[in-house]
Amino acid sequence: MGNHTTVSTFLLWGFSSFPDLQVLLFVLILFSHVIILVANVSIMVAIKLSHNLHTPMYFFLCGLSFSEMCTTMVIIPRELVDLLSDSKTISLPECATQMFFFFGLAGNNCFTMAAMSYDRYTAIHNPLHYTIRMTPKICGQLMVASWMVGFLVSMWIVITIFNLSFCGSNIIQHFFCDIAPVASLACDSNSYHEITIFILSAFVLVGSFILIMISYVFIGSVIMKMSSAKGRYKAFSTCSSHLTVVSIHYGFAGFVYLRPKDSSSFREDMLMAVTYTVVTPLLNPIVYSLRNKEMQTALRKVLDKANSFITQTINKRN
Repeated sequence: MGNHTTVSTFLLWGFSSFPDLQVLLFVLILFSHVIILVANVSIMVAIKLSHNLHTPMYFFLCGLSFSEMCTTMVIIPRELVDLLSDSKTISLPECATQMFFFFGLAGNNCFTMAAMSYDRYTAIHNPLHYTIRMTPKICGQLMVASWMVGFLVSMWIVITIFNLSFCGSNIIQHFFCDIAPVASLACDSNSYHEITIFILSAFVLVGSFILIMISYVFIGSVIMKMSSAKGRYKAFSTCSSHLTVVSIHYGFAGFVYLRPKDSSSFREDMLMAVTYTVVTPLLNPIVYSLRNKEMQTALRKVLDKANSFITQTINKRN
């Protein structure tokens, strides 16, 4: 933390400008959080119990669901407490920890989606060698690499920010410890720190996005060479869910983290952050479930087993 730090706590002041809406926001966010947890756990259980889903594509989807669920756990419980509490203080170590885990998990999400695009390219470009190129070992290595890169970049960002001195205002214009609102409170921040943070953020967002686009350029070239319209449709349909999630994720994240910052933009960023911390993790399982017949079948089996278990439990008690 730096020896010159005089501020020991921050105030998360994001939703304080909506005092009349805090109870309503609490109910909506709590409801969304429960659905996020149930939906993502259902996907992970369905993939685990269905042997026909034990493929690289669903392995990465399971990892993405777990990471998205953890991301919301880092932000939403604290957000719910602050909505009903008069004291919205958070200590510097707590703020640094929240930032570290949030951006580590967010970075992992980005590179996991890049791995998913590579998996789709491999499946479409060379289906006969797919099982050789995407072995469980290679899938595991890609997943571990995604986690490592995400958290290494996040650690660098956190060290850069929290080695600055905080000696003025301690009010964070956000509902969690986001990069720009916290960095704006530092007394000795300069262009070097701003450029460093921007480059690290761009490395995660732009770097992973370029990897995804490269995969889809090759996928598109392979699909266009197919003689059968039915084959082209089938190949594209296997990528449509992933493309939808990528568009939503990078659209909102790029708007927040890759545009110029000033204090007047923090309010817009905060409203946008509600989308990518609550709505996006909610949309991911919905998109993959609605557009994937195999996943729909697996989820129905999970629901049938759950209903059967509940019925048996009730009958035994009666």
